Amino acid sequence: MTAYEIIRKKRNSHALSSEEIAWFVNGCVSGEIPDYQITALLMAICLNSMNDDETAALTAAMAQSGETLCPSKELGGFCVDKHSTGGVGDKTTLIAVPICAACGVYVPKMSGRGLGHTGGTIDKLESIPGLSTNLSHEKFMNIVRSTGFAVASQSENLAPADKILYALRNATATVDSIPLICSSIMSKKLATGADGIVLDVKVGDGAFMKTPAEAQALADLMVNTANHAGRKCKAIISDMNKPLGKCVGNALEVTEAAEALSGNGCRKDLYDISCTLAAQMLFIAGKGSYEDCMTQAQNAFHSGKAFEALEKTVALQGGNVEALHDFAVMGKPEQSAYVRAGRSGRIMAIACERTGLTAMELGAGRKTKNSAIDPTAGVVFLTDVGDYVSEGEKIAALYSSANCDIEGIVKNAAEIFKIEG
Repeated sequence: MTAYEIIRKKRNSHALSSEEIAWFVNGCVSGEIPDYQITALLMAICLNSMNDDETAALTAAMAQSGETLCPSKELGGFCVDKHSTGGVGDKTTLIAVPICAACGVYVPKMSGRGLGHTGGTIDKLESIPGLSTNLSHEKFMNIVRSTGFAVASQSENLAPADKILYALRNATATVDSIPLICSSIMSKKLATGADGIVLDVKVGDGAFMKTPAEAQALADLMVNTANHAGRKCKAIISDMNKPLGKCVGNALEVTEAAEALSGNGCRKDLYDISCTLAAQMLFIAGKGSYEDCMTQAQNAFHSGKAFEALEKTVALQGGNVEALHDFAVMGKPEQSAYVRAGRSGRIMAIACERTGLTAMELGAGRKTKNSAIDPTAGVVFLTDVGDYVSEGEKIAALYSSANCDIEGIVKNAAEIFKIEG
């Protein structure tokens, strides 16, 4: 077996065996296969795709390339996880996961940082002063055991093959391959060992999947891959044609989630998707019919029990819980400016990807993996799609403590809104 033979086989559109895939992945991690041969295979996969069996084999090999966990054995109960394929203003983990914990389901959550126009849960949580996501395994499990959930940074030893392949995909224009996207996401989910997985596959302007057909294909493949590995899995497809909720930016999104769980208001789109995800997580954990699980989720949201779970976990992860009540604790932005309506009329659309890029310009996102982020930066929408606005009315606020031309960003941000009279 050689890398040359495997590359040629996939180049000629033939299916690879699970043994060939496992051998190749092991060679990537050991360093025996050079980058130029890895990228050759990635390009062959990108051009000729993979069938479901190949994708399952690639995912399993990547998951087994490093550390694997089995939290249910340690905790003595069913563990569930959720994953979003990335969006703008997506702070559902900060709402849905505490809901599940309040309903008695363990959620040992490992999350990533944001890159580009989509935000990362780790960045959002670390805007809370003192909060650490770099937890030892023992501390991580003790917090889950105590409160029902914890959120930690992904271990460097978790699916190391994915880190190698993703870096090369990003540099060689082979990111847009559904089998490669699936194996990247699901290898990490399988390695973390959850018994059940709920997937939120975003579709639309602000998502990686731009069409419903692409989103459905990815959702089906990820569910099949999880089932092939013996895990329960459910995928929902949710709209990302406008930002989720009213805030985009790290501390701002923590603020919005805390306001929602503490009973101080929540936009309908954020409430609906958060409760839907939580209900699916409860359902997959065997907490009753889906209708019963939705009722439990909504009760935990409105009763304040989910907020209590969030407070407890923040405290145990070293965070200043006061930040969930007095949002200024997370820092005050040094600059602010308003976007004003250029004409009177009804807001017909809010461009989602452009919003994410605007937040990134303000300092809320990363242009490269090593870019620093400004936790205070971001966008707050003062209006929503369907609202009637008058010319000159404030329709959004921009915040930043970074070295940026906020007035110039404001001018460009006006293009986010489509207003028709």
